[in-house]
Amino acid sequence: MLHKIFTLLTIVASATSENYNVDCSWPIHSKNLTCGNLLGDRQAVHEEYMEGCRQKWGSKGALRCDSNEEDRLEMSRRQPQSMVNYTETGFKKIKAPEKLWSLLKNYWDANKNDKHKEEWGIGNVYTNNWAAPTYMVSVEDKGLRGGGRFMKNRIWEAARPTIEEWTGMKLQATSLYGIRVYTEGAILAPHVDRLPLVSSCIINIAQDVEEDWILEVYDRNDRAVNVTMEPGDMVLYESGSLVHGRPFPLKGNFYANVFIHFEPTGEHLHDSEWDTQDDFFPPYIVPDSPEIKNWARRNPSGWKKQAPSAAGLSRPKGHVAAANGDLQDIGRLAREDKHLLHKKDENGWQPIHEAARAGNLDVVKLLVEKHGADINSVTNFGDGSSVYNVAVQAFSPDHPVAMYLSSKGAVNIGPEL
Repeated sequence: MLHKIFTLLTIVASATSENYNVDCSWPIHSKNLTCGNLLGDRQAVHEEYMEGCRQKWGSKGALRCDSNEEDRLEMSRRQPQSMVNYTETGFKKIKAPEKLWSLLKNYWDANKNDKHKEEWGIGNVYTNNWAAPTYMVSVEDKGLRGGGRFMKNRIWEAARPTIEEWTGMKLQATSLYGIRVYTEGAILAPHVDRLPLVSSCIINIAQDVEEDWILEVYDRNDRAVNVTMEPGDMVLYESGSLVHGRPFPLKGNFYANVFIHFEPTGEHLHDSEWDTQDDFFPPYIVPDSPEIKNWARRNPSGWKKQAPSAAGLSRPKGHVAAANGDLQDIGRLAREDKHLLHKKDENGWQPIHEAARAGNLDVVKLLVEKHGADINSVTNFGDGSSVYNVAVQAFSPDHPVAMYLSSKGAVNIGPEL
């Protein structure tokens, strides 16, 4: 099955046709590599990598390099055996959905010349940033065209349905910074992501390379699978349990990816059943596993109190009813508390924005004509999109919702890409 989904490259570095496991291309469970010269002298490559970190940060920083490396190895040993597996393989390569790809490609084209150098911190060993700096085109930066909180949420919302369908779980957003640009010679040490980065995707936005820059992932049997990516490719992966990295240096000018991360809420996507969970630990950690004590130490207040509110998952009742097209529920809420039909969520969205995004014409009409919703209200507390713009972005100017709003004199306000 894997051979049908992925490009499995077994000819790596030294042109061998043999497969390999962990601790062969890079230290993953142990610093002592086990493959001899199967892929060349990888022990020497790793030592050179670590020495680069030590030289970058001097005598005091060198201690951080080594302690961070121990932490990376410990996570790679501890987390995979402690995580709930939501898919059979742990990863899958597809084409990014058209709406998501268009959103990201347009943003890249508009802002790719405004990237800034990333600062990785003292002793960070996840990339060889001291030799091959990375750059970020932030989606949070309001100074960039279309950037800001609204853009961040648009990307999360465009990616979430695909990953939810793949994992079978409802998800809430956890992390999204922007488009990271790697440069010539870059190495990304194989690792598992620190929780709560659990259900994730990588999308290649652009590249200028001499040869494919291999994404190395490890299947459920700790066997290396090497995946190639082109612009528009999307790799879904269970990032908290799947060891992944790019241990062979980038040959070329640059490679631009975006990483979009979620965590399971515990609710199943199709039957609305919930995984058994207590009031403290997240549902994606196996009870009594090695990760339990570590997680409790890092999260003394427990998961439910700290779980980030996710766009689309922590919405007020009026927003949920509008998105679902539930006219009866909207009527009930109007009788109970009419303010719920005009309430703004944490992103400045009102129920009418949710109805427009879902294409629910009857709900839009009801909110406008009976409950006085403002057709020109703007999300993100005045710095986002108008109701009409939401409808056009989600569908087209010819959609019935957009045409209705236009007939009412609605304005088109939204980020310019």
